[in-house]
Amino acid sequence: QVQLVESGGGLVQAGGSLRLSCVASRRTFSNLPIGWFRQAPGKEREFVAATTWSGGTTYYADSVKGRFTISRDIAKNTVYLQMNSLKPEDTAIYYCAASLRSGIPIVPYQYDSWGQGTQVTVSS
Repeated sequence: QVQLVESGGGLVQAGGSLRLSCVASRRTFSNLPIGWFRQAPGKEREFVAATTWSGGTTYYADSVKGRFTISRDIAKNTVYLQMNSLKPEDTAIYYCAASLRSGIPIVPYQYDSWGQGTQVTVSS
């Protein structure tokens, strides 16, 4: 298991930006994925974006494509989610997750380790 700690959430106006960080206790193999999910009140947890520690592959949900960017700093065991042009519908708790499966899974049950989440609220 990998311990994950998120930070960077907060309250922002529509059109604004936030950068989330996820510090991992250790890196998994370079081709294994680490990513972000979010869960709004009354809704299921949904995939946002993911990458591999090697950085060779990234994948985004259609709803955030072109607005969010996932990146990683191997030296700091940290994955970032840069969120620009935020919309009220982006409001949710954002979770960092690490998987032991190859490829880029996009369903929560295929991720093995989860952070505690960080709240993002976008006001209109």
